[in-house]
Amino acid sequence: MSASLVAGLLQATPGWSELAAAAGLEAEDTAMILSEAWRLGEDLLEPLAARADAEGCRIEAGRLRTPEGYGAAFARLGADGWLAADLPEEVGGQGLPTALHAAASLGFEGAAMPFMMLAGSTRAAAHCLLATAPELAAVWAPKLASGEWAATICISEPDAGSDVGRIRTRAVPAGDHWRISGQKCWISFGDQDMTPRIGHLCLARTGAPEEGTRGLSLFLVPDVLDSGERNAIRLERIEEKLGLHGSPTCVMSFEGAEARMLGAPGRGLSALFHMIELMRLQTGCQGAGIALRSAALARRYAGERLQGGAPDVPPVPLLTHPDVRRQLLHLEARAALLVALVLEAAVTADQARDGDPRAALRQGFLLPLAKNFGGELAFEAASGALQVLGGAGYTREWPAERYLRDARIITIYEGTTGIQAQDFLLRRVLKDEGASLAAFLGAARAELAAGPAGAGEASEVLDRFEALACRIAGAGAPMEHLLGQADGFLRAGFAATSALLATRLSALGPRGATWARYHLHFAGSEMTAVETACALPPELLEERG
Repeated sequence: MSASLVAGLLQATPGWSELAAAAGLEAEDTAMILSEAWRLGEDLLEPLAARADAEGCRIEAGRLRTPEGYGAAFARLGADGWLAADLPEEVGGQGLPTALHAAASLGFEGAAMPFMMLAGSTRAAAHCLLATAPELAAVWAPKLASGEWAATICISEPDAGSDVGRIRTRAVPAGDHWRISGQKCWISFGDQDMTPRIGHLCLARTGAPEEGTRGLSLFLVPDVLDSGERNAIRLERIEEKLGLHGSPTCVMSFEGAEARMLGAPGRGLSALFHMIELMRLQTGCQGAGIALRSAALARRYAGERLQGGAPDVPPVPLLTHPDVRRQLLHLEARAALLVALVLEAAVTADQARDGDPRAALRQGFLLPLAKNFGGELAFEAASGALQVLGGAGYTREWPAERYLRDARIITIYEGTTGIQAQDFLLRRVLKDEGASLAAFLGAARAELAAGPAGAGEASEVLDRFEALACRIAGAGAPMEHLLGQADGFLRAGFAATSALLATRLSALGPRGATWARYHLHFAGSEMTAVETACALPPELLEERG
């Protein structure tokens, strides 16, 4: 899928036209921005990613050294306005919609996902500072947007991963600031040599341990103080990983480090969600970017590789074989569907930020889907590309195996599949009494009422999804049973959302119409599978002997 097709799919996303008009964007502007993002991804980031995967990161004299070219590339993205284009202009951004930033990021994430990890946390931190500490944001946000400084998110600890209520890193007041002590792990770019200053957005305990998440507060902990001295932060080690070799995953020790509180005491988790929501959307963009790259790689190879045919004539391209064409159709249709999902989530995020309460409900419904299935479809796409390439794909001569290794993390960090499933079922159907579900279904049915191709098939899937939600909500099942059904229900939500989004693909012309027909061909059977998953007998999940 080219930049022009992404632009077309953005144009087909309900709500985008209004956002573009408010930002003063013509269709030609959007197309030009996306085309430049794709060009920069191809020319600057893709070669960088291949080198970084081989070179990796290392520690020298207690400091982290990133692969050659990282600093210059990060500075280039910042100087050209790509890092935080959706920040307000007064704090260094361009005031563009988040949806356009997400669409442009597809060209970057697919090219160099490990490198873009720092870009994602830096942008999200700028938004978080703007929402929680305007005075600090006035200083930090322009530096983050320009790429002069960078930022991380520091949540996890060795004994507190997704269970953040068990965080033990401690913050104590010290005059006009705070002191942070404790260990944090899984910190992407926790140290680096690309920028002279790093701001760690760190979750630390200001209340008693038994208060759980209510005793946590959020802090900005700079690695270099305003005086120019290094703060009391130590890089302990970097992890050896399956993928993301170009992204250092650090274990950090905060040893009485000076910090500034962001937001109110005990409200750290809610403050941090300004950052987490953007980073979860980024994971969807990572997945969509890799899916697009994988599909494009498979098609290119299938057109060039000569294999098969009658033995008395020259071999034919792989593309000649019907099963290869089937595989390419699957890869491209799924990649297009994933792009449609992240664009839908991004447009909805813009609408929610503009004060639309129905959009805010839909955003809560869509984010777990974009986050989780961005990861699942990216891994599936990389694996599918490897299958098309055959033995060549299993070698490092081609990037398919790198895409596969890098994509595997997406369903794990920023909340595993199980975490997303529980959020989706418990908060978006049960806790809010179906308000998020109703907002999604209302918008979906209004769109299908216009009669796009495939509206009948999509409407049937939506009806089945609503019936499933009503059955689960009305069953009065104990929590233990509900949690066992959560994964199935998350997949039901994706099946319903996918059926809706498939109808949009026809707006992309003949190729898009083919992708839409392909997906809708399987939509009913996919819904049957997830309905079956939601009927899993609870006793099967009981531990025996």
